[in-house]
Parts: sequence; C-alpha cells; structure tokens
Amino acid sequence: MSSTKIQLATVSRVLLGALLVVFGLNGFLGFIPQPAPAPEAVGFLTGLASAVYFFPLLKLVEVACGTLLLANRATNLAVVALVPIVVNVLAFHLFLDPGGLLVACALTALTLHCIHERRETLKVLLN
Repeated sequence: MSSTKIQLATVSRVLLGALLVVFGLNGFLGFIPQPAPAPEAVGFLTGLASAVYFFPLLKLVEVACGTLLLANRATNLAVVALVPIVVNVLAFHLFLDPGGLLVACALTALTLHCIHERRETLKVLLN
C-alpha cells in the first residue's frame, strides 16, 4: 500500500472517530447547541425518545465506536457496528431534516471509505 493511501485511510479513520466521539459525547453533555428539528422530524424523534433507552444507547455506541477508531483497535467491529447508524442518520436528513445533510453526507463518505479500506477483511461477512 502506498504511503499516500495509508495516510488517507488514517485521516478518514481519525476524522470519523473524532466526529463520533464529539457528537456522541454531545448527546450526554450538550456542549454543542442543537438546532430545532424540522417539523417533519418532530414526530419521529418523539417516538424514538419515548423508548427511554434509545438515545443513551445510540450515543454510547457512537462514543465506543469512535474511540475504537481513534485508538485503531477493533476497527472492523467499529465500522460494521456503525453501518446501521450511518444509514439512519443519512435517511433522517434526506427525508425528514435536510438541515444536517452536509454532515450526514460527510459521515457517510468517511464510513464508506473506512469500509472500502477494510474490504478484504470485511468480505467474509458477504459469504
């Protein structure tokens, strides 16, 4: 693998990990003010919040996966665990609240790049 390719893989892994840790911790600590959701998204978010465990569990998984990516440990597990989260973040912003679509697209692109970089070890999941 070339040096540039390794550096790009490292940058995408670290950026993805940092995004996950920051937004995951923000779910617990609230240090980044969140804009009001679009009216179309309120019912969906209210439904998720009615299951009191959902958002804490989601944020815990984000922090755990982000930490694994930053530490470069169990990265395959972290990336696989993130797929359903990233798909839902992208779908949420595509269909319900386009205000965060840029971040959702960046999150998706970074996740896809991490998957692509690990495709040889992840291909066993497709058999």
